[in-house]
Amino acid sequence: MDIKNCSRCGKIYAYDGFNICMQCRRKDEDDFKIIKEYIDENPGATISEVSEETEIDSKKIIEFLRQGRLEIKDENNVLLTCEKCGKSIKTGRFCEKCVSEMQREFKQSIGGGMNPKDMKNGRAKEKIRITDKYRNQ
Repeated sequence: MDIKNCSRCGKIYAYDGFNICMQCRRKDEDDFKIIKEYIDENPGATISEVSEETEIDSKKIIEFLRQGRLEIKDENNVLLTCEKCGKSIKTGRFCEKCVSEMQREFKQSIGGGMNPKDMKNGRAKEKIRITDKYRNQ
């Protein structure tokens, strides 16, 4: 069991794959519910309005946008841009075009583009080449 300090509050906790402790995660969930409720009641609210009215830091609201939990209504916002191409986006970290491009690249890198001739009994044939350097030893 790994023990770490919470990156937010500094308390020691049993590391479970998250950089923040369970108490900070609960606080985040409570904050998200408050924000979501406010947005449902005030659909045209800006980030600064939501932050002011809910007393939740705008950085946390932007974090929820980056996580894909909230979405900006305006197509041409300057707040969120794709981390790969810089295009304006409504939610998350990447635009749809870059997401599909990355998915295609990932599939190819893990064998999605493998030639069926190279398959034998469900496994790829292993090709081993011994260089002359090692062959003479």
